[in-house]
Amino acid sequence: MEYVRLGETGLQVSPICLGTWRFGKEHDGVVETGRDEAQELLDAYADRGGNFIDTANGYGGGDSERWIGEWLEGEDREDYVIASKCFWSTVSRFQENLSKKNVRAEVEGSLDRLGTDYLDILYLHRFDDETPIEHTLRAVDDLVSEGKVHYVGISTCDAWKLAKGLWKADVNNYEAFSVTQPLFHAAYYEDVAEYLDVCADQNLAVCPYSPLAGGFLTGKYERVGDGTYDLDADEGTRADLDPMFEDWYVSERGWHVLDAVREVADEVDASPAQVALRWLMDQREFDCVPIVGARTVEQLDENVGAIDVSISDDQFDRIFEARYDDDGELYKTNV
Repeated sequence: MEYVRLGETGLQVSPICLGTWRFGKEHDGVVETGRDEAQELLDAYADRGGNFIDTANGYGGGDSERWIGEWLEGEDREDYVIASKCFWSTVSRFQENLSKKNVRAEVEGSLDRLGTDYLDILYLHRFDDETPIEHTLRAVDDLVSEGKVHYVGISTCDAWKLAKGLWKADVNNYEAFSVTQPLFHAAYYEDVAEYLDVCADQNLAVCPYSPLAGGFLTGKYERVGDGTYDLDADEGTRADLDPMFEDWYVSERGWHVLDAVREVADEVDASPAQVALRWLMDQREFDCVPIVGARTVEQLDENVGAIDVSISDDQFDRIFEARYDDDGELYKTNV
């Protein structure tokens, strides 16, 4: 597996990042990925050359970081790029806060669970509207100075808040964001277009979560009736487990993009999932490393296989343009 440069960080990472938000995650008492399955996925990812692992302090109530930490005991820590996040609290008394106290407490907790001395990347999981961003950035800058965090990122927020954070870091000489993690996939662009414009302008790397629209862009769902999806053969899938699936991922725009993805997949002899991931990796304005949350080794292999898929500029454009009808109007989406 050939590594790619992650924006201006200098980090060399695998073109696809392994997301671990499913590790220990429960829906109605059902654990999506248990400890043994997590270890198997980590082993498989490493065996295939993967080195970029994404987690968060609260994933699985902390189990995601604990299980990664257990796995890292048998590995050379220097071989891996580990990213985690903070906002929702796990060790302090506040539930959501990016105060100096909370940021430090959460990072210390993550380091303890992961069994490591440093995070390669620390994302702010959300933008804290109640805490001045310069206070948060000062706390993170201190952690960078101490060697406990190497690079800083931010996940979900408005474009203007991303720009504000960059400005505040610049004028105060604090460590600035160099990586972002928005919701972004082939059927979800306009909603984050301004955010991505900031990333392109400021040379920020983009590591999108839900790159396959929660599994919708894998092509496993079929349209029935007025645009819903058929779950008869798909019990246990994300759509079955997550009550928000239809609101977030199933839309008129989504179906048209999926049709284009399927068409290109047939042309290049790949799966829809691989084409959807390749489309992200081929972004022209910024470095893009999608985060995949495979539940099985088979799914992981399919996702990693996207690295070897090639799509033409025309095929890339057809997927992008599938959002629009013949009159140039955007098809509707639910969010």
